[in-house]
Amino acid sequence: MATTSTMASQLKSSFTSSLTRGLVTPKGISGAPFRVSPSQRKPCFTIRAVKTDKPTYQVVQPINGDPFIGSLETPVTSSPLIAWYLSNLPAYRTAVSPVLRGVEVGLAHGYLLVGPFVKAGPLRNTEIAGPAGSLAAAGLVVILSLCLTMYGIASFKEGDPSVAPALTLTGRKKVPDQLQTADGWAKFTGGFFFGGISGVTWAYFLLYVLNLPYYVK
Repeated sequence: MATTSTMASQLKSSFTSSLTRGLVTPKGISGAPFRVSPSQRKPCFTIRAVKTDKPTYQVVQPINGDPFIGSLETPVTSSPLIAWYLSNLPAYRTAVSPVLRGVEVGLAHGYLLVGPFVKAGPLRNTEIAGPAGSLAAAGLVVILSLCLTMYGIASFKEGDPSVAPALTLTGRKKVPDQLQTADGWAKFTGGFFFGGISGVTWAYFLLYVLNLPYYVK
């Protein structure tokens, strides 16, 4: 029994000595002792930018080097093929009158709208699928023409000059696009209506009058 009490007192004394070894009681301050942690040196490193002699090529950059234009020049938007394709769209051919541009857009839309209405319309499994789909396509052309008319009334005022820019991105002067006027937009809308109805009529004529072997019949 005496041996057990002696071992317990030794363990207790060694535990308290090891616990108080790392504690320091501050002088002149009443309070609990605090532990003094050894100073540890934290690793640090510095990153420096090294200027290379070779110039870097930026794939995406502001158009013409001017960030205030608000457009970016990328290999896709600035490639000669894409520029040629966009410049040949009716919306960007400023040398063509607005009426002819509207006719071209309307012909394409009217001609392509007949097929989806014939094959996916509610009367697709009936004998009148062709006439019904053609009439539906013509109705959509009328709705789109009304939407174009409302947009022109809300966006342009009669007699105001064109709101299109008179300068190119390179600073060259050009004639403003007359499509961006009330009169030009009205001509474009009329051309779109005429071209759309003509496209629908031509598609119906090819499919059901000439009776050509098309799949969409």
